[in-house]
Amino acid sequence: MSVPARPAVRLREIAPRLALQAHPVPTEVKIELVRRLVGAGVRDFELSSFVRPDLVPGLADADAVFAAVRGIPGLTLGCCIGNERGLRAAAAAGADSAAFLLSADEDFALANVGRSTEESLVELGRLAAVAADLGITLGTYVIFAWGGPTGPARGPAELEPIARRLVDIGVTDWVLADSFGYAAPPQIRELLDAAAHHVPVESLTVQVHDSRGLGVANVLALAAAGVGTIDVSLAGSGEHPAMPGQRGGGVCTEDAAQALELAGYDSGMDLAALVDTANWLEREGVPGLGFVRHVGPVPRSAQAPAALTFNWKNPTHESETAQ
Repeated sequence: MSVPARPAVRLREIAPRLALQAHPVPTEVKIELVRRLVGAGVRDFELSSFVRPDLVPGLADADAVFAAVRGIPGLTLGCCIGNERGLRAAAAAGADSAAFLLSADEDFALANVGRSTEESLVELGRLAAVAADLGITLGTYVIFAWGGPTGPARGPAELEPIARRLVDIGVTDWVLADSFGYAAPPQIRELLDAAAHHVPVESLTVQVHDSRGLGVANVLALAAAGVGTIDVSLAGSGEHPAMPGQRGGGVCTEDAAQALELAGYDSGMDLAALVDTANWLEREGVPGLGFVRHVGPVPRSAQAPAALTFNWKNPTHESETAQ
């Protein structure tokens, strides 16, 4: 009897942009990060941002990073942009797609890109024509789609006018971002149902952040809903320059990959290689979180790793094998 194939889930790795915009590392470390992630099975990346280097100096080498990795076969390389200059730079660098930085939160929109949400929508409409001439796919973030960073939660009523405008503009590649970790699975499903009135769920990318510990649960909800792409960040790393000191990491790649595997999905990831890469990145000076890389994966046989053996006779002390 043949074993049925596990449903595939597409994960996009965003640590090269999300983590390194706040924790600058040399260009060669960024390139090595991508190579290690490719070795772990990653094929889809948000590689960098083409934004003002004086505002985000950690990503000033976006051109060099794209030039070094765009020749690796089988990769899909995306980026963030905030204006026409960034869009043209992304196209020249060979990016497959660019995501416009549109915020559902007015205060953050003004702080991040110096435009209101309405002004950003007008700019996005203008950029859609530019992208068509350049031959690059232009999508858009909807940052804080579920609420934040300081206001109450958002839901379908708040998304609806933005969604209608995006469809009218002709931009239907959306990255819905729970940028401050407001949502649990019921709220995830509620907003997806609302978005599905405008674009297919299979075409959506959703980015959940683990600010409140709900990230992995939301990843499983997104997989069950059939979302096209789920954003993850190695070791749960990341921070936003406009919100220094705030926990802004994406949901941990290796934790998400294990949860999906245990739930019967196929992410195409090598968990051990992800853990090795996460630990390497921290040694390079990029702080991370996560659980699997600290305690080990769920054992797949009767013998647990020796370093994690629990002393059942004396549970308040480490066992000899763990010392």
